[in-house]
Amino acid sequence: MIIYNKDKIEQLKNILHNNFYILTDFDGTITKGSNNSTWASIFKNEKVSDEFVQECTKIYNYYHKYEFGNEISIEEKCKIMEEWYKNNIKTLEKFSITKEIIQNSADTVKYLPFRDGAKEFLKDMYEKSIPVIIISAGVGDIIEQALINEESNYENIYIYSNFLKYENEKIVGTKSKELIHPLNKNEIIMSDDLKAKISNRKNILLFGNNLYDI
Repeated sequence: MIIYNKDKIEQLKNILHNNFYILTDFDGTITKGSNNSTWASIFKNEKVSDEFVQECTKIYNYYHKYEFGNEISIEEKCKIMEEWYKNNIKTLEKFSITKEIIQNSADTVKYLPFRDGAKEFLKDMYEKSIPVIIISAGVGDIIEQALINEESNYENIYIYSNFLKYENEKIVGTKSKELIHPLNKNEIIMSDDLKAKISNRKNILLFGNNLYDI
């Protein structure tokens, strides 16, 4: 990484650890590469059917082109993203994807390898009591389990993502009515507890792998 503004570098050096917090994406940011996402890890899972993979691929190929395209307005794009994510959840329900499959999809060796240094970074933030807020359009259950698998699910980490709801170990929608997609991350409402923890921290260190994370 090259930073040309030397004054900015000096400012960053002078920020105390109790005066900032981390705001980060998960898929492609904490994990390696854009193909290692929480959604992709489900249809990479060897326990799902070929029919499920075909359905997911069909949905992805239809909607993905709108995510970064400029042919339509941001308002129209948001509606399409919401439709896309609702269809993702419906597909999980349709094929009776289980809680066990979701947890297995968080395998950080097979499906969701972390970036080099990510585990050490999260540990360092914990030891310095720096809040880490993960805002992800992925699957919250998988993020949480992946952190557990990497022994990185620290109490200073707060996850805002799409958490699934289960009945008889099968998916029946999401815990929240409002789905988080790539274009509405800025609409997240943080808990009062978290707001209190970051209220005196005037700086944010932001991590993301595309412009929608900014």
